[in-house]
Amino acid sequence: MTRRTFIASLGGLSVAWPFMSRAQQAMRTVGVISTASPMTTTFGVLFPKLMKQYGWEENQNYRTIFRFAEGNIDRIPLLANELLGAKINVMVALGEASIQAARRATKTIPIVGISADMVRTGLAESMARPGGNLTGVNVLTSELDVKRLGFLHEAVPAAKRIGILALPDRAFDTVPELETAARQLDLELVVNSVRRTDELAKGFEDLQSGHVHAVNVLASSVVVPARSGIIEALNRARLPAIYHFPELAEQGGFMAYGPRLELSYQLVSRLVSNILRGARPEDLPVEQPDRFDLVVNLKTADALDVKVPPALLVQADKIIE
Repeated sequence: MTRRTFIASLGGLSVAWPFMSRAQQAMRTVGVISTASPMTTTFGVLFPKLMKQYGWEENQNYRTIFRFAEGNIDRIPLLANELLGAKINVMVALGEASIQAARRATKTIPIVGISADMVRTGLAESMARPGGNLTGVNVLTSELDVKRLGFLHEAVPAAKRIGILALPDRAFDTVPELETAARQLDLELVVNSVRRTDELAKGFEDLQSGHVHAVNVLASSVVVPARSGIIEALNRARLPAIYHFPELAEQGGFMAYGPRLELSYQLVSRLVSNILRGARPEDLPVEQPDRFDLVVNLKTADALDVKVPPALLVQADKIIE
């Protein structure tokens, strides 16, 4: 059941432009680089729908070229160079690894990135003036890692040994903050790092051998494209887990807290539209979602034999029954 409707995604966004200059009528090319695969990302489906709201018709006045790393972040620099060879007008970089590769590949082609926090990781100079050829969207997934730990503790108070699934070389590392929060909650953390999707199976084995009672799944360039497999594996192991995007709880995860992907993609699409109309990326402030949803999946909770306290349920924006 929905306690609050999803209202922030369209508020304050610019409307479609009904008229275009002759220059704008020329076919533009948007290159998209992602750590995911075509089957595990919703960006390819949502992007043309969102661009249409701003007056852009795919294959009429713009086209999109995708390059997917299929979970192998070592391939991303090569894919970024491939996009540059296609004479793109703007590059959309999904994830920190993609943004870093895009910045190394070009200093002139505009880049619209989406990551945890581009300012704190040093990718952008500031929110208001990102600098260089980059702007984008902060989804604040890492900033909320500690809050997710708190929600997980509320949901499963008997779980005292919490697994952390993370990327080892994240530019934005919140493990120290998580360890501080864990001590305050009298919890013990077991941090398990994976760099590639083919390391996930061992990661799950390590979590189970570490005798964890629940898992906080941190957003990363490995976790996002492999989210369906991660949800299935943790549910199969009967480990309640909290995820970074609400959609993951809707896909079967135990619970999730953070900004909705569609809202983040809406902000990305608006920035791309503005750049295609002539705006310079350095003049476009870095944006961030202004709504964060807590979703609890009671169907999954029942399957895991977890009784979620009513005090937590009243905080949820959506409960799946």
